[in-house]
Amino acid sequence: MAVRWLWYPYIPHGKITLVQGDPGDGKTTFVLAVAALLSNGSPMPETEPTEIITPQTVIYQTAEDGLADTIKPRLVEVGADCSKVVVIDESEQPLSFSDGRIEQAIAATQAGLLILDPLQAYLGVDVDMHRANEIRPIFKTLGNVAERTGCAMLIIGHMNKAAGQTKGLYRGLGSIDIAAASRSILLVGRDKDNLNTRVMAHLKSSLAPEGKPIAFELDEGGFRWVGAYEMSIEELLYGISPEREPTKGAQAITLIHEMLRGNEVPSAEVYSRLAEYDISKRTAENAKGKIGVVSVKKGAAWIWKLPY
Repeated sequence: MAVRWLWYPYIPHGKITLVQGDPGDGKTTFVLAVAALLSNGSPMPETEPTEIITPQTVIYQTAEDGLADTIKPRLVEVGADCSKVVVIDESEQPLSFSDGRIEQAIAATQAGLLILDPLQAYLGVDVDMHRANEIRPIFKTLGNVAERTGCAMLIIGHMNKAAGQTKGLYRGLGSIDIAAASRSILLVGRDKDNLNTRVMAHLKSSLAPEGKPIAFELDEGGFRWVGAYEMSIEELLYGISPEREPTKGAQAITLIHEMLRGNEVPSAEVYSRLAEYDISKRTAENAKGKIGVVSVKKGAAWIWKLPY
């Protein structure tokens, strides 16, 4: 069966999409802006609709902000039709991924999009997000609901601070099975050379080619979509500006990611490769700590691997 899209190639219908970002970088605003377009039947940025778009209902669940005093004003600011944004009542019982009320609410409202913000608030009280055997079944349950209803599931996740101050690819909190269960992963971050500009970049796309980065602006004038934006993943993740030569530390981070992605590599080989770029062992060690590289001794050699 062909995949249907809420926003090609970023957000598929009937699947789980994860939106990641550091606090204050605009991931919630980005999600609210997507909800606003859907509520009005407006096209998504950089798309050319081939059919008439009708307004759709959005279910928005948040455990971090008050709906009346925070979320509704922000929805109004991005132009949402608030009559199309509904919530599941959690006053007596908190909601979780495995809660039957999710499917009931989607069926009752014919919602096109469900938003859960943030991820860890909706896993369930007894679920450890770092344990793969606990994460897999609840994501399977939610994924099955998405497939049965055709509703797009958008989950907001925070970034893991344990990897150091420099951001790393797929550096989301919890088990890597969270990323594995998501069909699409979007990163929202700042353009380091223009802090009013935030950029959404495609980190993972299992169902289509990765989409180009999309930017939006947040300033005193409010929110504005910018559209397609020229920015590499490295620039967004590590703050490497195309106008200046990247630092040795930034180069080391990029090269280590390239070498270790999907591989386990002896540390001596990593040091040797980085030396070709005149990167010292000390700089390599600093980059290793920022990424969160795991060292494991196998025989006489130390092996490096990524933490996800």
